[in-house]
Amino acid sequence: MQKLVPLLLACCCAGMVAPSWSADKVELRFSWWGGKARNTATLEALKAFEAKYPDITVKAEYTGWDGYYSRLTTQINSGTEADVIQTNWNWLTILSKKGDGFYDLNLVKDQLDLSQFSAGSLATTSVNNKINAIPLSTNVMLFFYNAETWKKAGIDYPKNWDELLKAGQQFKSKLGDNYFPLILGEQDGLLLLRSYMYQKYQKPILDEKERKLNWTHEEWVEAFTFYKQLVDNHVIPNAKYMASFGKGVNYEMKPWINGEWAGLYSWNALYPAESQNLKAPSDLVVGPYPMMPNAKDAGQFQKTALMYSIGRSTKHPQEAALLLNFLVNDPAGVIPGGLERGAPLSKTADQALREKGILSDNDPVIGGLLQSFALPNASKASPYLEDVQFLTQFTAARDKIDYGKASVEQAVTDFEAQSNRILRRVMR
Repeated sequence: MQKLVPLLLACCCAGMVAPSWSADKVELRFSWWGGKARNTATLEALKAFEAKYPDITVKAEYTGWDGYYSRLTTQINSGTEADVIQTNWNWLTILSKKGDGFYDLNLVKDQLDLSQFSAGSLATTSVNNKINAIPLSTNVMLFFYNAETWKKAGIDYPKNWDELLKAGQQFKSKLGDNYFPLILGEQDGLLLLRSYMYQKYQKPILDEKERKLNWTHEEWVEAFTFYKQLVDNHVIPNAKYMASFGKGVNYEMKPWINGEWAGLYSWNALYPAESQNLKAPSDLVVGPYPMMPNAKDAGQFQKTALMYSIGRSTKHPQEAALLLNFLVNDPAGVIPGGLERGAPLSKTADQALREKGILSDNDPVIGGLLQSFALPNASKASPYLEDVQFLTQFTAARDKIDYGKASVEQAVTDFEAQSNRILRRVMR
């Protein structure tokens, strides 16, 4: 619990900042991605902001995850990005290599109370001493299970990888071919293999100094072979089956809502959206984290979660900073948002949500963090594992295996060649 204190410790301040802004009417644009629950919560917070600042209106620009990043890069390159932007931690390595990709929040500290955030958390979103974003929460990958479906399957949640492999056949025999213990998104699959292999070898995937893959060819073959074992043992559906449901967010698809997909390997910050879509009496719970015997490190991917940035092309930086401060520090903006973007790093936000009973250590969002802090987790999260081009290569290799277009050996060979070319180009 001691490790959680710097993240979630409440203090008595109310996030008040100097009310300095233009006397003229101003319209801000605010862009984000999310599911229905996050969108609804954010729109409620924006209504409260406009009520407090009647001379500022906010145009909401929200979409799903697909296409958000490519649209943002196009807007930034043309100087048409929104004033306030929901961003991802790893994007700083691409969009702001020198720290000038987003507006420096040091310049608006009269409107934005940066003191509510620890120096350590702000360091994760700073480049060349320029604060490029406000870190909203800490994110960690966890196993979430639909308690009702697992109860029907008649087995306990897996405590190690062998038990996870055995769960698939139990689901198939007890519940039918359409029921799976787990589903994996594209990035989820990569990060699960990272955890599995790190527990065994304590080796990071990437060599950032040499700008290349760090696992040997044999280790990559072992990793993808384990992925294939998950598919062959009916633990997860393959990519071809998942594609039959069309594009979209997995936890908004019918098999998830109905309980046929009975688990996720996902971010703790996504718990509210994932759990709200389940039909009663289903209940989403945090499962044990699978560990190998004598593993020295769990290999969980833990990082700064979602962020808010101000666009470098904004014509209204002070008003944009007021909006940021309202969303992250003012109880009137924090409470409508709840835990839709994770457990807040802002001390005033933490206090406000606890006083309202929205946040407690028993909440799965917090419980997941506590579980992670109790495990040996010293592995460093690399932002390049979330690079879109690198993930595309991982997905391509996975698809070749799932669609029967290549053996694991062939898929890995192609993946290594393409990935090393990409990493040489994108790494600083």
